[in-house]
Amino acid sequence: MTEPAKFTIALVNETATANLMADLALLVGPGDVITLTGDLGAGKTAAARAMIRYLAGDPELEVPSPTFTLAQSYDVPFPLLHADLYRISDSSELEEIGLSPLPEGTLALIEWPERAGDMLPEDRIDIAFSHRPALGSNARAAEITGYGKAAAQVTRLETLRDFLTDAGMLDSVRARMPGDASTRSYARLIRDDGTSILMNSPRRPDGPAIYDGKSYSAAVHLAEDVKPFVAIDNGLRAHGFSAPVIRHADLNSGFLITEDFGSGSVVEGDPPQPIVERYEAATDMLAALHGKTLPETAPVAPKCSYQIPVYDIDAWLVEIGLMLEWYLPDRGAEVSPQQRDEFTAMWRKLLEKPAAAPRTWVMRDFHSPNIIWLGDREGILRVGIIDFQDAVLGPAAYDLVSLLQDARIDVAEQLELALLTRYIKARRGADPEFNPAGFAELYAIMSAQRNTRLLGTFARLNRRDGKPQYLRHQPRIWTYLSRSLAHPALAEFRGWYAANVPAPLS
Repeated sequence: MTEPAKFTIALVNETATANLMADLALLVGPGDVITLTGDLGAGKTAAARAMIRYLAGDPELEVPSPTFTLAQSYDVPFPLLHADLYRISDSSELEEIGLSPLPEGTLALIEWPERAGDMLPEDRIDIAFSHRPALGSNARAAEITGYGKAAAQVTRLETLRDFLTDAGMLDSVRARMPGDASTRSYARLIRDDGTSILMNSPRRPDGPAIYDGKSYSAAVHLAEDVKPFVAIDNGLRAHGFSAPVIRHADLNSGFLITEDFGSGSVVEGDPPQPIVERYEAATDMLAALHGKTLPETAPVAPKCSYQIPVYDIDAWLVEIGLMLEWYLPDRGAEVSPQQRDEFTAMWRKLLEKPAAAPRTWVMRDFHSPNIIWLGDREGILRVGIIDFQDAVLGPAAYDLVSLLQDARIDVAEQLELALLTRYIKARRGADPEFNPAGFAELYAIMSAQRNTRLLGTFARLNRRDGKPQYLRHQPRIWTYLSRSLAHPALAEFRGWYAANVPAPLS
């Protein structure tokens, strides 16, 4: 059995309590259980309120004590249950009020957990609050203990607190930032002298070895720790592009504090639409990057470099296989072994062209959520890049597809073609040997590959990870896929997809 992990900290006021709960919120999620113990007035409800407000992104959110209602539910941004068991006289009552078992997929904050007896899960975090009048009238001590699987979370919380102390940022106000489809999480650190971004990037779990002895992340070359982010960040800045300055780093634990690029967007409106001038600048930035001769390694730290992996045919095939594994079953379509073999053989042959193309740094998700507009800078430096830890060596067309066929917003075909032409002109202006027709073919191939993969990825996020919000993007991805399949080089695929792949639900 895993030994509990425990540490104690002093909380001189409610702001310190709020910071502790914000730090813990960075490390927990649906299915986790946090119990809050202590005498009346020790600060249990204040701590729960602070975490709920942080997750909601609303410091003024009304969070009443659930002493009389027993439980209060929130959606912040995942289901959260705040329970107070003070009025429970017997643990058998928990079942009557719907707290035994606890709801699945919910983060539970439970005050007075001792009233639950042995009904609480073994894997949980307990925070025991006590008064510390010697430190001030509002001072508290918090003893934080992780039991079972939660011991690792408490150990990581202690490491995070030490990291923030070393960086001189422990007293910064925390503001939650939206996450992404990964295991990473982010917070904005706010001080009188400015803001920074805290990145929590835990080592990626390997997952089952189902792709020739490799996990999915290893097979498709996804970053397994924070070092690739640091390496590509250093490389981009060294080559004259706007990646955030890294101000403090713990490479082993996966914590970074970086420059805050703010929230300037390259889209506007509801629903969001591209801001043409900013998309033009992003297109120019890619043309400038792809026009450089870039190394196959990037520096992580003194005397330490990162070997950028090659985006190869095997990786592409694993990615597009997600459509067979997840999207088609979601749509009730069955694929025979013969059809599966046809699919793989067609793709393997077609992918020989991008595999043979000149290689550059491919950031993989160069699209609107990961591009910050830096209006106070000039030229392509106005294009701030924030998500590139999964960078690989591959064909230049891939990132242009990511930008011009944004999975999360509609990019009109007319604008896509105009920006594709702009990119080709820029590349040809810098290199008379640049082949526009050959690049257009690679663009269509990479579009078909990427959008096939995204159909499967978003189906997997829904079914495996409980994130149905990604399904709303599938009709848009289908539109982009249909555009690419119209290219003559993809005529065989156009027929296969028409016969075997149903369109997503609108």
